[in-house]
Amino acid sequence: MLTALAGGTAWAEADSTAEIPVPGMVTLVDLGAHKCIPCKMMAPILEELKKEYEGRAAVIFIDVWEHREAARRFGIRAIPTQIFYDKDGKEAFRHVGFLDKKSIVHVFRKLGVE
Repeated sequence: MLTALAGGTAWAEADSTAEIPVPGMVTLVDLGAHKCIPCKMMAPILEELKKEYEGRAAVIFIDVWEHREAARRFGIRAIPTQIFYDKDGKEAFRHVGFLDKKSIVHVFRKLGVE
């Protein structure tokens, strides 16, 4: 079983038993695939964000080609898709396609993460 960690693990696989969104923490869930080109382009960005925001925001990657149930659970129609949740666990923003670091940081700030 592969799970997401509350500390924010980019490119950690998450299964349907993982607590997403992470309770009490702004959470970014990136749903994509390891073999998807835009997803591969986002991997180093997510890795940086995981380190920079550790303890302040969770960054989780789910490969929907390996975990097809996640695509249904999150209503994914195209990859990559990023879903941002606020601290209360409510979906606050959703984006489809490549999302650069500056844009992700902007959403984090709007959700109160400094």
